Amino acid sequence: MSASPAAEAASSRLGVAAQAARRRTFAIISHPDAGKTTLTENLLLAGGAIRAAGAVRARGETRRTRSDWMKIERERGISVSASVMTFDHDGLMFNLLDTPGHEDFSEDTYRTLTAADAAVMVLDAAKGIEPQTLKLFEVCRMRDIPIVTFINKMDREAQDPFELLDEVASKLALDPSPLYWPAGSGGRFKGMLDLRRRTFLPFRKRGGGAADEDEGHPPGIAFDGNAVVSYLDPDEREELAENAELAEGGLKAFDPQAFLEGHMTPVFFGSALRHFGVAELLEGLGAYAPPPRSVAARKAADNIHVAPGDREVSGFVFKVQANMDPNHRDRIAFLKLCSGRFSRGMKLKVQNTGKQLSVNAPMMFFASDRELAEDAYAGDVIGIPNHGVLRVGDSLSESGTLRFAGLPNFAPEILQRVRVKDPLKAKHLKKALESLAEEGVTQLFRPSLGADFIVGAVGQLQFEVMADRLREEYQLDVIFEPSPFGEARWILGEPADLDDFMSKHRSAMGTDIDEQPVFLAKSAWDVGYAADRYPKVRFERSKERA
Repeated sequence: MSASPAAEAASSRLGVAAQAARRRTFAIISHPDAGKTTLTENLLLAGGAIRAAGAVRARGETRRTRSDWMKIERERGISVSASVMTFDHDGLMFNLLDTPGHEDFSEDTYRTLTAADAAVMVLDAAKGIEPQTLKLFEVCRMRDIPIVTFINKMDREAQDPFELLDEVASKLALDPSPLYWPAGSGGRFKGMLDLRRRTFLPFRKRGGGAADEDEGHPPGIAFDGNAVVSYLDPDEREELAENAELAEGGLKAFDPQAFLEGHMTPVFFGSALRHFGVAELLEGLGAYAPPPRSVAARKAADNIHVAPGDREVSGFVFKVQANMDPNHRDRIAFLKLCSGRFSRGMKLKVQNTGKQLSVNAPMMFFASDRELAEDAYAGDVIGIPNHGVLRVGDSLSESGTLRFAGLPNFAPEILQRVRVKDPLKAKHLKKALESLAEEGVTQLFRPSLGADFIVGAVGQLQFEVMADRLREEYQLDVIFEPSPFGEARWILGEPADLDDFMSKHRSAMGTDIDEQPVFLAKSAWDVGYAADRYPKVRFERSKERA
C-alpha cells in the first residue's frame, strides 16, 4: 500500500531537513598576517579535501589549487577576494568561506559573512585582538553569528594565555571558554592539554623537510599516565596542570547554548603552519557550529521566516565573480541556499525582476576549481553561471515571491577618476568597470555632467587590485587621477524634494550602477551644509543592494 500524499510530503521534508542539518557553513576572519589563509588550507588538509596545503587530492601532482587563487593574491601574499571551498568530512558537509583580511576589502568580507552560520576568529598569539579583527567581530555581532576562537602561532613567542583570554573578554564582551590549554609557547611550546578528555597532545618540532611534514605530530596520550614524561619534564607537567586548573576554575565551562546565542566563544590553540591544533578545531566546528537556521524574508507584504527544511528552494546572491576562468570570460553568482533541495536543471525566479533561470550548470567550489553540482541543500553555496542576469543582493526561489534582506553598500572613503590610456577602448572600459562594480570590487559613479567615471573604494589597495584586474582580465591599461569629489551620499526623499535638490546641484549629482541618484560632494562639510539646507532630503551613507 502506497503512502498518503501527506506522509510522502512529511518524509520528503524530513529528508531535506536532515540533509540541511549535516551542513556547517563558516567563515574565517582575522587581521592581516594572523595566519588565516594558512589555517584555511590546513583545515582542508585536516578534512581530507587536499593532500598537501594547496594541492587538490586526486587531481594530479602538478595541479594546485589554493584559497588565494587570483594572480595578484599569489604575487602579494594577501587575500583580496572571498572564496568558497566545499568538502565532506566525518559525515558532515563543510562550506568554508575564506574572506579577505585586508581592511580595504571589508565590504567583500561583510557580504560573505551574510552567508555564514558561524565564524572562526583567528588571533595571532603574540598580538591578540588587532583593529581589523575587532571590526569584523562587530559585523558578526550585528548578524548574531556565533564565533569560535583559534589562537594561532603558539610555536612562536606569545602572550600569556590568560592575558589573551582577558582581552577577548574585555574587548569583545564574550566569555572565553578554552577547550584546550597550551604547554608553553615559542621554543618552549610542547603541545596542549585537552581539558575535556585529560589527553595531552604533543607538539613535535619540525625541520621543514617534506618527509618531516608527512610524519605529523605524535598521537595524544593520557596526561595523568606515565608516558607523558616522554614529552614534559616534571616542572613542565606541574606548570601545565596548575594553569589548566586555574583556567577551569576561573573561566566559565563551555556551554553550547551560550555559544549559539553569541555570549561565549570556545577557544582552541595551535599552529596552522605546523598543522597543529587544526584537526581539533575542525572537530569542534563539526560538534558545535550550528547547521543552517531559519532566515527572515518577505513574501508579498508579509514578514515570514524561511526554514531550511521548507520544500521550496530559495536563496540569495552574496557575491558575483567574473573571470574565475579568464579563458571563458565567465561570470559566476554565488548563491547561499536557505531552504529546499536544489537539483541541477531546476528553474528559479529572480524576485526583483521576475526573470526565470534554468540552472543547468550549477557549480560546487573549491576556490577557483569547480565541479557540477547535481543537488544541494540549505547551507550550501552553489555557483550559477550567468551573463549579467544576477547581481549581489538578488533573491531567488521557485515561486519568485520570496525576498531576503539585501546586502548593503557603504559610502566609499576614496573617490578617483579613471580613464583608459587608449581612447579607442573607452567602451570596453565602461563594460569592465560595470562588471567589477557588480562584483563589489569597487563602486562606480557617473557624474551628470562630463564623461568621466568616478570610482569609489574603501582604501588605496582596491585601486591597485582594480588596475591589475583591468590589465590582466580585460587588457585595459588605466590611469587613476584625483577626483574633484571627496564624499558620496545616496539621496532619498519625496520626488518633488529630490527634483528640487538635484536641479540646484547638477554639477554635484551623479548616479550609481543601479541608476540611483548620488550626491557627489567636495567634502563632509558640504554634505552637512546640504543636509541642513534641505531637511526633507536624506543623505545616506549606505544603500541596500537588491
